[in-house]
Amino acid sequence: MHSPNNLLILGAGQYGVMAAEIAEAMGVFDLIAFLDDSFNASAALPSERHCERSEAIFGDTCHSREGGRTVLSNLLLSTHGHLGGNLLLGVLADLPNFAAQFNFGFVAIGNLALRRKLTEQLKQYNFSLATLVHPTAYVSPSAQLEPGCCVEPNATVQTAAVVKQATFIASGAVIRHNATVGEFCHVDCNAVVDTLAVVPAGTHILAQEAYRA
Repeated sequence: MHSPNNLLILGAGQYGVMAAEIAEAMGVFDLIAFLDDSFNASAALPSERHCERSEAIFGDTCHSREGGRTVLSNLLLSTHGHLGGNLLLGVLADLPNFAAQFNFGFVAIGNLALRRKLTEQLKQYNFSLATLVHPTAYVSPSAQLEPGCCVEPNATVQTAAVVKQATFIASGAVIRHNATVGEFCHVDCNAVVDTLAVVPAGTHILAQEAYRA
């Protein structure tokens, strides 16, 4: 049985690391882990230490690599460096194997087509899409953030603004009141979406740009 507060992040690159830091700063997740295609199964054959940690968290989830299947031992990311003490569990294709242990999922990948595909896969396997909001960001009580969004440090989402599914609002960006940002957008650092503007799905607003109605 999974914990309702375990978060699985798809993508352990630069944005994935930042997403994990935001999730940690929120203080609401019991466990944060990653899937990423950089996972090196040949270097992750289950050791006694890894299996003990795996069993303590998930039960018996330590497997060997047989017939080309990816090893699902729960390898500490700190052994790979730069990713803190979170867990790197496998490649993206392993997603169905972790549906029982994680209730929340988040896609931390910039590529629009892949982000859309993986978001749909999370829903297919009954993950709830996590919405990540850094404690230093301001989101108005009347604003709407759809699932899968990330609001980075010092960003602002003003009164009655709408940010749709799986959109990234970068540090210092401002979504002004009554604006709408479509799904799978990326509003980069210090950009501004003006009052009443409607940003189409999949739009990338570059750093310091202003998107006007």
